[in-house]
Amino acid sequence: MRNDENLAALLELKPDYVGFIFYDKSPRYTDSRPQVNIPSTVKKVGVFVNASERTINEKRIQFGLDIIQLHGDESPELCFLLKQTGVQVMKVFRVDETFDFQQTRRYQDYCDYFLFDTQTKAFGGSGKRFDWRLLKNYNQARPMFLSGGIGPDDVNDIRQITELNIKAIDVNSKFETEPALKNIELLSEFMSEIRKTEA
Repeated sequence: MRNDENLAALLELKPDYVGFIFYDKSPRYTDSRPQVNIPSTVKKVGVFVNASERTINEKRIQFGLDIIQLHGDESPELCFLLKQTGVQVMKVFRVDETFDFQQTRRYQDYCDYFLFDTQTKAFGGSGKRFDWRLLKNYNQARPMFLSGGIGPDDVNDIRQITELNIKAIDVNSKFETEPALKNIELLSEFMSEIRKTEA
C-alpha cells in the first residue's frame, strides 16, 4: 500500500495485515510513511529483498512495522537478529516441484511465520500460482501465509486445503487496478467469502 485514500478504504474492510514493499525494483515500492491511522488490530508488514539489517531496522522504526517479511536469500542469522528487536519475522520460500522443504528447518527457530510463493526468476509479484499440493511436504513447524497469484476465483480451492497450518491468505496483483492500488470491491467480496470459510 502507498496511496492513503486507497489504504483508508481498505482499512474499512478490517484486514488482518497491510503490506509495504521496500524493494526498489518492485512496481509497488514505497518510501513514504502513510498519513492514515492504522489501528493496532491491523499488523503492518514490511517486505524486504536482501536488504541490510540497518536498512530493515530504519524502516521498522519509520513505519512502526509489526512484521518483517524477508523475500530474498536472507540467512537464519539475520532472522535471529531481527527478532531481537521485538518484531515478528516471516521468511519467504519460492516453491516449485523441485523445492526441498527441508530448507525451512534452518529457519524455524528464528521465524514466526513462513510464506510460500511461486518460484520465478524475480522475487515475487508474478501473479502465478504454484501447486498447493506440494505444501503437504512441509512439516508445519510454523504457521504459513499462502501466496502466489491468488485471485477472486480461488475461494473454493482454498477451502479444499486441509491439514495445513495456514495463518493467512496473501493477496496482491489479482486485486489491483494498477500496481499498489487495490480494487476495494473485489477485495470486499473475496474477504467476505474467505471469512465464511473461517466461520
